Amino acid sequence: MTAAPRVVVHPDKQSLADAAAARLVTALVDAQTRNPEAQVALTGGSMGSAIIASVLRTPGRSAVDWLRVRVWWGDERYLPAGDPDRNDTQNDEAGLSALGLDPAKVHRVAGPDTSDTAEASAQAYGETIRAHGQKAWDVVLFGVGPDGHVASLFPHHPAQRQTDAIAVAVHDSPKPPPDRVSLTFECFERSHEVWFLVAGSDKAQAVAAALAPGADRWDVPAAGPRGTDATLWLVDADAASALG
Repeated sequence: MTAAPRVVVHPDKQSLADAAAARLVTALVDAQTRNPEAQVALTGGSMGSAIIASVLRTPGRSAVDWLRVRVWWGDERYLPAGDPDRNDTQNDEAGLSALGLDPAKVHRVAGPDTSDTAEASAQAYGETIRAHGQKAWDVVLFGVGPDGHVASLFPHHPAQRQTDAIAVAVHDSPKPPPDRVSLTFECFERSHEVWFLVAGSDKAQAVAAALAPGADRWDVPAAGPRGTDATLWLVDADAASALG
């Protein structure tokens, strides 16, 4: 069973980031009461970085034992470590390292500086998830593109069709860079909570399309992922403007 989507609208991007950060702190505390570690998959983009910056300002963040948080990314651009276009680099610059995480539990996708191909990187990342993952991740965060893509799963792209794999190499991405590594829909289905963090009027049509009855993830990938306990669309007023 999966949870039906629920939409929470915030006035603007900053209030969205602050509220999502407080929600994330609570979710991680709850997760640590259930399991030895809380596991979260982060996202890139401006909202992915904004929530990390807001977590650093959240008064209750000390309630989380950050040494017992294991961090992943839903996708990564196949670029060398430290490249400014990588999701993990952007998250680092937003303050990820200041949370007090155990570096050994921050799992980064290998780039061409340490991996021969995106396929090899995807395989290695999947093996790491098998070694350290739980039966279900606690929270998976997604940004959503104007075309409705999530992670690096794009509309009508063959990477969407990958089955029996945790991670997949993505080539010829319609958004640069062309080579990426993404977790698969099947992997995302092992999540207690799935959160979509969306701000801006340029995302309004994608939000409406993903939440439309009968939406097909082949056409609108954001319609696909759902959590077993919660599926939350955390949006600002601009991103919600096309909802009926």
